[in-house]
Formats: sequence, C-alpha cells, structure tokens
Amino acid sequence: MGNTSSPFSSVPGMFLSRVSESGDAEAFSYPLPAPAGTPETWESLTWSQTRDRVRDLALGLHTLGVTPQARCAIVSSTRIEWILADLAVLCAGGASTTIYPSSTPPDCAYIVSDSGSMVAFAENDEQVAKLAGQRARMPGLSRVIAFEGTAGGDDDWVMSLDELAAAGAALHAERPELFEELVAAVAPDHLATLIYTSGTTGRPKGVRLDHANWLYEAQAMEDLDTELRGQGWDLMGVDDVQYLWLPLSHVFGKLMQVSQLRIGFRTAVDGRPDRIVDNLATVRPTFMAAAPRIFEKVYNRVVMQAREGGAVRYRIFRWAADVADRVSRTREEGGEPTGLLAAQHRVADRLVFARLRGLFGDRLKFLISGSAPLAPDIGRFFHGAGITILEGYGLTETSAGSFVNRPGGVRFGTVGLPMPGTEVRIAEDGEILLRGGGVMRGYHNLSGASQEVLTEDGWFATGDIGVLDNGHLRITDRKKELIKTSGGKYVAPQSIESRFKALCPYVSNLVVHGDRRPYCVALVALDPEAIDTWAAENGLGHLNYTGLTKDPKVREMVQAAVDELNRDLPRHETVKRFAILPSDLTVEEGEITPSLKMRRRVVEDKYRDLLDAMYEDGVRRF
Repeated sequence: MGNTSSPFSSVPGMFLSRVSESGDAEAFSYPLPAPAGTPETWESLTWSQTRDRVRDLALGLHTLGVTPQARCAIVSSTRIEWILADLAVLCAGGASTTIYPSSTPPDCAYIVSDSGSMVAFAENDEQVAKLAGQRARMPGLSRVIAFEGTAGGDDDWVMSLDELAAAGAALHAERPELFEELVAAVAPDHLATLIYTSGTTGRPKGVRLDHANWLYEAQAMEDLDTELRGQGWDLMGVDDVQYLWLPLSHVFGKLMQVSQLRIGFRTAVDGRPDRIVDNLATVRPTFMAAAPRIFEKVYNRVVMQAREGGAVRYRIFRWAADVADRVSRTREEGGEPTGLLAAQHRVADRLVFARLRGLFGDRLKFLISGSAPLAPDIGRFFHGAGITILEGYGLTETSAGSFVNRPGGVRFGTVGLPMPGTEVRIAEDGEILLRGGGVMRGYHNLSGASQEVLTEDGWFATGDIGVLDNGHLRITDRKKELIKTSGGKYVAPQSIESRFKALCPYVSNLVVHGDRRPYCVALVALDPEAIDTWAAENGLGHLNYTGLTKDPKVREMVQAAVDELNRDLPRHETVKRFAILPSDLTVEEGEITPSLKMRRRVVEDKYRDLLDAMYEDGVRRF
C-alpha cells in the first residue's frame, strides 16, 4: 500500500469531513440551461448544500434496495448531476459503474449486465433510449433514473432524479439518523468503482477499485501538495479553482473528483468540449486537467491565428516560439534566462505569450496532462510562454495517478516522479511494474486476467515499456505496440507520432506502421478545423475535407513535415511513405477511445489496403 495513509475509512467519510470543515464555502459551480441566443448563467452549491442533495439521493437509492457494494451504473457526460449521483451511490454503500455516453447500446448492455448493475442513471432521453432498447439483455436492471428529459413509462421503469430525491427526503424525515449510519458502514475494502477499460484492443474489462484505492489517491495528492509547499511551490489548496470537463466515466476525471474532497478546492463543472474556450474566460481556473489533444488544439489555433495575421506576424510568432523553447530548456536545466535571452523573452511575452495566457483566464497556475503522450515540443512552447503543463502517468488499473512532473522540476518527454507511496521497477524486458495504494484489486469476473498482471506481492504489470532517467519515468511505448521490422530493428511508434504532431499543426493523428515489414510507413489524419484554415490561406478554400485529402498541395505540406521529422530519426525509424486518410479518426467509428487514445489495430485493419499498397514498389505511392 506504500507509505501514504489516509485518515478516512471511505470516500463518503472523507466527503462528510470536507462538509464539516468547509460547510458554507462554495464547492461546485455549473452552467444552467439557457435559451438559444442568450448568455448562460452559472449556479453554485456550497459543501453543505451538496451534502443535502447527496443525502436525499442516497436515501432514495436505499428505498430502491441498493445494499452494500450493489452496483449502480452512470451513463452521462460530465455534469453536476454525475457528481451528485456518484457520491449518492457511494454514501448509500453502493459502487458506481461508469459508462461513456458515446458507448453503443450493445456496449451499454454488456457493461450493465457484466457489472451486475441494479440501477442506472441516464443523462437524457437519448441515453434512456439506449438502455430501453437493450432491456431484455439486462434483466437485473430494475430502475433507470433520468437526469433530464421525459421520465416515466408504463411500468415506472424510468424515474426522474427529482423523484428519487423526493423519496429520499421523505425517508430522511422518518429516519434522520439513517444517512450517517449508511456512511459509517462503508469500509475501505468495499468496492467503490467499476471502470471498464475503453481499451485499444479487445473487449473492455471491468477494473475493480475500492474505497482504499481512492483514499490513497486523494491522500497522495494532499501529501504531494505538502511536499511542494515545503519547497516553495503552491500546487493546490482550498482557494484554488478547478475547471473540470474531463469525462468522469474515465479514471483521470475521477481522480480529480476525489482530490477535491480531500483538499477542498472549488470546481467548475461542464463536460462540453465545445465550451472549453468560452468557459475558461468565465471560470478563470487556477488549474485544469486535460488530455494532450486539447493542448495540441490550442497550439494549432495559435499557429493558425499567427498565419492568418500575415507573413510578418507569422515570423514574429515563429521567433517567439523559438525563444519559448530556449527558455524552457534553460529552466529544465535548473536555470533562468539571462542577458539577451531574458530580453528576447520579455519582448516575446509582450507580443505573443501574454495573449496566450489570457485565453486561459489570466490566473492559471498549471495544467495537468494525462491519458496519452504529450509532444515535448508543445510542452516546451507552453512552458516558455509561462504556462506549465505537468505531464503525468497512470492507468485505470492504478487509479490514474502514479507519476507526475513537479512544478520546479519539469522534464518534458517524461511523466515525472512517482506519486507519494507508489513504487516502480523496470522488468528485464523493459516493462514498467508498479506497486502501491492505487493498484486495483483485480478485474471483475476475470480472475485469470487478474493473475496475468498482478503478482502475489502486489506488483502490477502495466504493459508499458519505459526507462528511469534520474528518477523520472520515460514511457517509450506500449509493450504490445512495439514495432519490430523485418530487419530485426525495434521502433517505438508513439514517440514518433507525438513528435510529428508538434511539427505539423494540421494533423490530428499519425499512425506509424511497420511491424514485420521492411520499413516504416504512416497513415495521416488531417485536423478538419486546422486544414480548412490552411486551405483558405493557400487558395484551396473551395475544396471540402475529402477534396483536400487528395490535393497535391496538401500532400506537399505533409511531406515537408515528414521530411523534417525524418531528419532527427535513425534510418530504421524514418517514415518512408505515407497515405492521407479520407476522414479523421473518430470515437464513433471506434478508431479512438473516448479518452482520445488511438486504437492502432482497429485503424490498421480498416486501412489494410492502403498500408499494403505502400509496400508494393512501383504499384502505388500515396
């Protein structure tokens, strides 16, 4: 379990302690629905108000027969009701089964059935319909509770959240002591969360995380904050504001949720990705967690705006980006810019960087990146511009938080140092092994799969390959995704793909392929928004996305970035040929996971003909 020990025995116990300590302080804010064309307003909840709403929902679940460790599914995007429902399930003694709102009806039915969920919370009529259409495959699902939309039905299978709360409020009036009795009965080893891995291959597996897992993670964040304050760094505290849009059905979002209960900062909740930029100006967060794709999109937008400003403005931007890189590298080595570089940095800050920071609401302290690799060049650009991205690492099976870079010792290209209480070792084949309080208790209903990755003394085999560099962990690739060319050379595709996205802001994904092949090739997916802007600047504004993927000018632009990428790669890692895909990779097509990881095997299978053609010398070249 490591050295990090929580003073609490359950997540509900930690929640009630936070209410006792922070009572009338603001806990959450969230947007209210607004008619089209009118500005949104935000509502707030204090910790005490949150407790009251959670109590009524928890007691409502009790009236439905939710017993200790009974599973309750949540199929919804990130919103305040998700958090309230999750806390209510835990306070009732149950366990939450998380389901991505983008999941297909059959996938929803599989997860509900495999988890044994007896109740399901559904965001709206669309999600209710998914469950209703699969009802025959979920005989154990006794009730669906809708966050919004039309509740009810012939057999009362669906009820509204308000109806559930009303039932709980009536029970509380009869038995005012019951809520705290239910909370007191929850033990550290009770199941808290079942998260089904979205997975890059195979059917999802249910990861069993108990209260002790989440208590460890929350305490590790608290201990890390204490450690950093001792070094003069202010990480997060009760006065901070988190902007939470991460999917709460993913382990990364859940980590940020439980950390709030331990530390007490405020959280603004809105899971709509298209509202991120607008919300940053409204919320003005001091920190935010995100997948690297969000930072790539911001970077790409800044590049495009600079290009739209004309040749002079674009030259200024490129100069400023170079200054940012040199400043970042200086700081990585423990120094600060002096002399000419310091003067250049002041000018670049006035011309470029101050405006960039303004996009994030002008009081941002740091960003947290996880879920996929962050391109070091993009990390250094933000760092040099005064926005520090702390890249971290963890898996669903380790409750998300295992490693993170520290503000005073960022090393781009690494995922930082272990979290307090986490141990690491590198196996003989390079696989990363982890042990500590965040490691899962096993896969649900899959004892054989659990034994494959968990040793008797608590080590978890991550499936990732990495090295330790002065204590900082550098992930080189997935164990199962390492490419071995027919010439016997090994290639780590993730690092190449990550580097390329920093070189070419018009690309959303690069898929490097070459296993058992004579050389590496790549599939290129264009970013629809970015390539439209590029097209308008290059006389191709009349073409749609499909037309652009076939245009010679687009190919020349991508080829130039590939050439630049290849200049710094060993010969066996260079990309010899590439094909531009006819459409971007999407969650709906199963090509990327809801947490924005690429499903390599799915993409390779779908575009097998394109890949094969790139190895047919003299036949076709893309």
